[in-house]
Amino acid sequence: MNTNVIRTNATLLDRIAAFFAGLNDNRRRHATYRRTLRELDALSDRDLHDLGLHRAMIEQVALDAAYVK
Repeated sequence: MNTNVIRTNATLLDRIAAFFAGLNDNRRRHATYRRTLRELDALSDRDLHDLGLHRAMIEQVALDAAYVK
């Protein structure tokens, strides 16, 4: 997970910019999670098996794709 570090002498504008950058990053990651979840859920059990996945693993794979680097 990417964490923004704020300097102790950061101006108010720096802190506001860091806040909105964090919001944007979270929104992008959540969109990646939703897209991955939707795409994997649309696959047949046979297609999932070909990828080495079971239907119960879809949520964790989507979480890893979005939040683990």
